[in-house]
Amino acid sequence: MSAAHPHRDGLVIAPLGGCGEIGMNLTLYGAEGKWLMVDCGMTFADESLPGIDLVVPDPSFIASEADDLVGLVVTHAHEDHLGAIHHLWERFRCPVYVTPFAAESLRLKLEEAGLRDEVPVHIVRDEAPLDLGPFRVTMIGLTHSTLEMQALAIETRHGTVLHSGDWKLDPDPLLGEMSDEAALKAWGDRGVLALVCDSTNVFTPGTSGSEADVRRSLIDLVKARPTGRIVITSFASNVARLESAAAAAEAANRSFALVGRSLWKFYEAARECGYLKKMRPPLSDREAADLPSDKVLFLCTGCQGEQRGAMARIAFDDHPTIALGRGDTAIFSSKIIPGNERTLMRVHNALALAGVEVITEKEHMVHVSGHPAREELKRMYELVRPELLVPVHGEARHLIEQARFGVEEGGVPAAQVILNGDVLRLAPGKPQLVGEVPTGRLAVDPSGLVVMASAMLQHRRKLSFNGAAMIVLVVDEDSELVEDPRVVLLGVADGKGLRQLTEDIEIAIDKEIARVNGRRPADDDALAEAAVRALRRVVRQINGRRPITECEVVRLEDGEQVSVKKLKEAV
Repeated sequence: MSAAHPHRDGLVIAPLGGCGEIGMNLTLYGAEGKWLMVDCGMTFADESLPGIDLVVPDPSFIASEADDLVGLVVTHAHEDHLGAIHHLWERFRCPVYVTPFAAESLRLKLEEAGLRDEVPVHIVRDEAPLDLGPFRVTMIGLTHSTLEMQALAIETRHGTVLHSGDWKLDPDPLLGEMSDEAALKAWGDRGVLALVCDSTNVFTPGTSGSEADVRRSLIDLVKARPTGRIVITSFASNVARLESAAAAAEAANRSFALVGRSLWKFYEAARECGYLKKMRPPLSDREAADLPSDKVLFLCTGCQGEQRGAMARIAFDDHPTIALGRGDTAIFSSKIIPGNERTLMRVHNALALAGVEVITEKEHMVHVSGHPAREELKRMYELVRPELLVPVHGEARHLIEQARFGVEEGGVPAAQVILNGDVLRLAPGKPQLVGEVPTGRLAVDPSGLVVMASAMLQHRRKLSFNGAAMIVLVVDEDSELVEDPRVVLLGVADGKGLRQLTEDIEIAIDKEIARVNGRRPADDDALAEAAVRALRRVVRQINGRRPITECEVVRLEDGEQVSVKKLKEAV
């Protein structure tokens, strides 16, 4: 941040995640020299990060300011808003404030991380405000695609910010309450300095639709298919969709089963918080596996085609208890998250080739978004009447479009686009960008959190594209080769091409070793460098690849014979 530290004598917002990308939300508010954190989420890794499933925001900045961090308030139970807490909390170690349902979801993560008894988790509801240093935070119930979504009215002596979180205006949400428009209007009447608002569906006209419409459609689809197994997949956190799948099963006289660990976690969390009490307890996949195909409906994880999700395992005939074939139906009750198109298409095609009917949101009403479309955004602007609109939760084009839409079509006086790391002073005076804070992404690896520029990840990327090579040289005391170089190539070539390439490399290494020995025997390092140089030159000339290459030199003493054991140790 700039040397002026504008959060000491003003009110600032500084996102570390969620501005310029979908997911990984983490927003800081600063006032009176203190910081308030809102959400701490993760996102899924893409193909550019081999061996990595999850990515979290780099919290280095707020970790350096941890003494002035008054707390972390979580808006709701989605992974992109609370999924990084158990990975990052030890870096800033502050109290965490969550609603009952989010608390249940977080508890399971903290238990797995061994942090349940260490993290101070405070369960809060929307009845009373939280006084956290210079911030007074009041929760406002809004509808979303999971339970207990809470917008935050953040009061400071410089003015009030309304942080929307993820939301929609569902007229019939099925589970939980409707969005509290009266509370939004009341805050608008009191005066809102800035609306920090979800941008995910800013390009979608009209409204986002209702969960009640999805339930009716799912019931009709299931009843229209009286034969064959039916599998529905959806986001595990969408508890209303879980209840709708159960309702569809009951309407069609089918037993209902849950498949996937995360679905069971959210089901149990919802039950613990008083939801789903009227629903019959679901069966496990093992309990339902032997039921007649026309008497069971499965709800499973993996709606984005995730390799470890139940849907992908079923599609590729790798699930221990469930198999689908001709006459069966797979319903994808979810949207396709950008970036997952290719992965999902492979799953869809595998199911289709097996004779399974595949139904997505493109063919039928099987999904509605949990984020506001344009008419809902307009309604939010009308209720809150902010002096300034700050778009968040979206890629750059989403933020830019909501800023334009809010001012030109929504009646908002002004808007300001910010990206991760920007520090925007909201008050006093005219809002302006006043500095930057360090930001970035960390990969969640079994070895720990890893920066994107780490040598480990660079090696993994290179391995995935270029392969690897191993050379073993057996030399005598004069550095002369006792036998031909041993070359192992992985992911570089195949079949006859592999054999020919290996032979060419061995010849090139032989020549290079003879050259470097020259008048005096070369040492082990010089021999290894020569062999690696020769291998890379040949591979680059033949197929253009640059494999990661290691060379081991086995030096024999005078009269010593090379042994199989010694070669195995070298490799």
